[in-house]
Amino acid sequence: MGPEIEAYLAASAAELVIHVDEADQPLGVTARGSMQRQRLIPRCSFIFVFNSAGQLCVHQRAAHKRLYPGAWDVAAGGVVAAGETYLEGATRELWEELGVSGVELKSHFRFFYQSSESRLWGSVFSCTWDGLLSLQPEEVAAVRWVDPHQPWQREDECYAPDSLQALGMLLSDYASD
Repeated sequence: MGPEIEAYLAASAAELVIHVDEADQPLGVTARGSMQRQRLIPRCSFIFVFNSAGQLCVHQRAAHKRLYPGAWDVAAGGVVAAGETYLEGATRELWEELGVSGVELKSHFRFFYQSSESRLWGSVFSCTWDGLLSLQPEEVAAVRWVDPHQPWQREDECYAPDSLQALGMLLSDYASD
């Protein structure tokens, strides 16, 4: 791991984030690294980026990420910083990870996710984007566009389970409309 990545990871661990209880009620502000070590519950944004043809942007997480390194992720997003709303965090993360800005984010729902790897409260957004993507190399290794209504997962790849759950919920909501 190079010095740029090490500096990025140190800065990320020092970021102040809000942590909440299992009902999404704020409990306090802590450094992101402490939040992760103590398994506190953060607020996170999940942004599903579709193009006008209905394809979903799927990206591969960088290999040095603490959670799901190298896995494919169906949503841009991340931890909401202290002082941010879910929408503000989503807007920031979308710009940081994919270089997407100036788009309307549609808010869908919030959900609680819990697994052996993480616990979080997530707020789900979507947008339509047909422009160029500008990938943040510290976060994103690659992208591809898939039809989420057709089989698209590859057997030889791992996927971030929290965003897969959110996508399933989102697609289920659309199917019931």
